Amino acid sequence: MDIVIKILIGIVALEHLYILYFEMFAWETIGKKTFKSLPEHLFTPTKGLAANQGLYNGFLSAGLFWTFMITDKTWSDNIAIFFLTCVAVAGIYGAFSASKKIFFVQALPAIVTLIGLLLSK
Repeated sequence: MDIVIKILIGIVALEHLYILYFEMFAWETIGKKTFKSLPEHLFTPTKGLAANQGLYNGFLSAGLFWTFMITDKTWSDNIAIFFLTCVAVAGIYGAFSASKKIFFVQALPAIVTLIGLLLSK
């Protein structure tokens, strides 16, 4: 079960690394394709705001990748629980405040991984 949990953590971490990339470096290209509900003229003036959000997603990704370097299982699990909870809360908030799709793309993978991790303890 541990390997499955690590793979799921890796998937969530990679997803947030991708979000970092497109919010920080490709907001005016990938961002337009991803957030089709936003008027096109808003992408240039919101580039700095998107980059800030991308940086936060990078921190979430870094925290999840950090768990792979911690040799103590309890400590690693606790750090994973913290960062997965942060991702889930951010995704739930995003679903209420921006788009319901965010729940399925961001929160649900973190919640499934979190449940798996807690059940494996």
